[in-house]
Amino acid sequence: MIPRPFWLQRIEQAWREAPIAWLCGVRRCGKTTLAESLGEERALYVNCDLPSVEDQVRDPQLFFRSCTRPVVVFDEIHQLRDPTRLLKIGADKFPKLRILATGSSTLAASKKFRDTLTGRKRAVHLVPVLWDELTTFGATLPRRLFLGGLPPALLADSKRPAFYREWMDSFFARDIQRLFGFRDMNRFNALLEYVLRQSGGQLEVTRTATALGITRPTVEAHLRALEITNAATLVRPFHGSGQNELVKMPKLYAFDTGFVSFARGWDPLRPEDLGALWEHLVLEHLQAFFPNQPIRYWRDKAGREVDFVLALRRDEVDVVECKWDPGAFDSSSLQVFRGYYPKGRNYLVTPSGDPAYTKRYGTLEVRICTPSELHT
Repeated sequence: MIPRPFWLQRIEQAWREAPIAWLCGVRRCGKTTLAESLGEERALYVNCDLPSVEDQVRDPQLFFRSCTRPVVVFDEIHQLRDPTRLLKIGADKFPKLRILATGSSTLAASKKFRDTLTGRKRAVHLVPVLWDELTTFGATLPRRLFLGGLPPALLADSKRPAFYREWMDSFFARDIQRLFGFRDMNRFNALLEYVLRQSGGQLEVTRTATALGITRPTVEAHLRALEITNAATLVRPFHGSGQNELVKMPKLYAFDTGFVSFARGWDPLRPEDLGALWEHLVLEHLQAFFPNQPIRYWRDKAGREVDFVLALRRDEVDVVECKWDPGAFDSSSLQVFRGYYPKGRNYLVTPSGDPAYTKRYGTLEVRICTPSELHT
């Protein structure tokens, strides 16, 4: 079992704030393995996929009273008939107990969760294998970009198309269909593949509907499902003082570089493919280390763009630009952005940015670094 101390620390932090840690993330991202790594001595592991578990937790008070360990793990808890009641009783009646519940989506996605357990839970979004975890997984960066960050894919000997196809079918059957009631797998998977091929670009719903030959409301419903289940991220535009800024059109990122390269037929990867996949990896890093911070991008009507913007402090905004080759960085868009928003730190995140250093572009100072420095 590969240790993942960052994510275990995130779970512990969640428990310091609330009795329930809700571990969410896409299928096969490692939720079960992470939950099992808490250890049998400390945690009672309950696999809610098993039919017998329903009877086991029928009387929640009796179940929790009989627990002899300080932690209870409910893996895939949405499979139970009434998970809300079980979690509420555990949190309210047994305050010394710590609960870890796992699922692909947010609590609000399932009709079974009539109460989203406000005040009783903290969410931990497990993303694919991070930049900081590559050494632990024994993976090079090009391998991570090509195979993706789902542990079964990253640890495989080679890229196996059957894994990605089977994942997509299972994702629809076990998550999308059960949570949202969608019936047409072919239509949904057509949209998912479209998202994978367009990942990193701007999303225009009407154009997407036309390209796929489906209605706009269907596209919107399916996109919401992808976002709720963490299979896609909408990065919305940052705007404020500039009259020529885009204010509505988001950018859409799929959840994993391996699926993006698979859908686009990038086998093997070419040098021109690496920059787009690197941008995805940096976004996942920001999602992991700034989970409560809205991540934005900036673009003006002239087409000048900044990759990611974070408003971490009052009256200041930090900029994160992503470049596989720092020598190819053009600072002109950043110069225009800082004309509107002069206060904040500028980062150029690149795989060759270790050790980090500062470089001046005109009047701007830019910190050139790897993703690791963003959270130090």
